[in-house]
Amino acid sequence: MTIPPGAGRFAPSPSADLHIGNLRTAVLAWLFARATGRRFLMRVEDLDDRTHGDIAERQLADLAALGLTWDEPAAWQTSHPERYDSVVDDLAGRGLLFECYCTRRDIAAAPRAPHAPQGAYPGTCRELTDEQRAQRGRETGRPPALRLRTDTTEYTVRDLLHGDYTGLVDDFVVRRGDGVPAYNLAVVVDDAASGIDQVVRGDDLLASSPRQAYLARLLGHPEPVYAHVPLVLNGDGARLAKRDGAVTLAEIGVADALRLIADSLGYSAHSVDGMLGEFDPARLPRSPWIFRPDAPVP
Repeated sequence: MTIPPGAGRFAPSPSADLHIGNLRTAVLAWLFARATGRRFLMRVEDLDDRTHGDIAERQLADLAALGLTWDEPAAWQTSHPERYDSVVDDLAGRGLLFECYCTRRDIAAAPRAPHAPQGAYPGTCRELTDEQRAQRGRETGRPPALRLRTDTTEYTVRDLLHGDYTGLVDDFVVRRGDGVPAYNLAVVVDDAASGIDQVVRGDDLLASSPRQAYLARLLGHPEPVYAHVPLVLNGDGARLAKRDGAVTLAEIGVADALRLIADSLGYSAHSVDGMLGEFDPARLPRSPWIFRPDAPVP
């Protein structure tokens, strides 16, 4: 029996049109996948109520206009809620989930052990009794989130650009109080279901990879190959925002966008197929690309 190749992916959230930084990351994800003989898949991460179908369609059209191709129709997260419910039910049946009534403010204000990482869940609801949980529910008047009962505080992943990275693993949320699957659960479940074994994304998400790799192992899935690529920043060294240069493809045009992306990566070719011929992960820039919208297009 022929074993299908693994896959890479790009997974935009359709809350706003893709800007030049998002487009560059998408190109890199495509290059990594194609250079390693993998399939390339597209996933629309539309679980959040701030996302919009018309924006998703524009995002997919922009990516296609750059020359990116994907091997299956784009997958939409909202099309398979039962996938997440099944995993949550399995984790609950294994005694690995607990109800949590804490808000972010509660967590920030809670006392924590010495040297505990900032932002780590302090365990407030982890060992509540049934009576205490009922009382917390009455006091807050809101349904609880579900958190994973972890057995470690950190986990190490291997990244192609960053090497070994050890990061926080706390009792993180897998389902929000409103019933929506949390990002860390959805991304792991969807990657495994689609055979994705290569995750290329912005390095602002590197810190989330230990939680996700830990959960993948807990669910019996192999950990993907990670490559967290540098972000695109504005002239002040901050993440791009609309007010300071986060230009979209409609504003800059396909040809100029490809030239800018190619130049930022040190490529002479101004098409994704041409960039693929020059692609070498070892030669990728390791520092952020400072994007200045007023600079002349090369």
